[in-house]
Amino acid sequence: MARSTAARTATARKTTKAPLPARTAAAPKAKSAPSKAPPATKPSVPPVAPVAIVRPATTPPPAPTPARQPARPMGVSPLRPAPLPRPVGGKDPVFKVGDKAVHPSHGLGEIVSIEHRELGGTKGQFYILKILDNGMKVMVPMNGAAQAGLREVMSSKEAEAVLETMRAREVAVDVQPWSRRFRAYTEMIKSGSPHEIAKVLRDMHRLKFDKDLSFGERRLLDQAKSLLMKELALAKKVPEQNMAEQIANIFQA
Repeated sequence: MARSTAARTATARKTTKAPLPARTAAAPKAKSAPSKAPPATKPSVPPVAPVAIVRPATTPPPAPTPARQPARPMGVSPLRPAPLPRPVGGKDPVFKVGDKAVHPSHGLGEIVSIEHRELGGTKGQFYILKILDNGMKVMVPMNGAAQAGLREVMSSKEAEAVLETMRAREVAVDVQPWSRRFRAYTEMIKSGSPHEIAKVLRDMHRLKFDKDLSFGERRLLDQAKSLLMKELALAKKVPEQNMAEQIANIFQA
């Protein structure tokens, strides 16, 4: 009986010990389960993210913006008409008191005196020119008269050539918009050339028959008249009123 009970207890121990290794064997399986965790490491694969960050670096192709800059000068350059040369000679004209002379910006005037003055720290002889149109006095250095554009009154033959310029069936400036035409006409007046001023007078007179002139157009017309009318009358030796009528007949023909 004692042996049988001892044998039973031994077998019982064996049976109880047998499942223990089974449990310990099952434990490694449970540990192997974490091997499924690697999928969790897949999200760490965002080495692709740097690629997305690098691509914005390709945004420097806004280099086309500097390409637009050269377009500006191209659009601006045509707006500026080429400056017209002033009728300036190499030799200074010589006038005496009482002589008539033409200033490029003010028109016909008379030398009322020759005075010794100091201008800008430089002393010298100056013509005092009284403008006949408005009585204003202009001081012109004798040694720089040609550079200032001061000239003698045109001859009768030259005056006839200017009148022919007015009779020409053409338009001196035909560009758009009006602001560009206005600049071109202004440069023509500033040139001091009687022929260029005659073109402005001609174009404004003809425009006047088609529509009411704007403020800028009337100003151009008045400037051209004040610069030319008195000189043409003096050159042709006729009263200014007669010259005005002759010019009006030219534009009505």
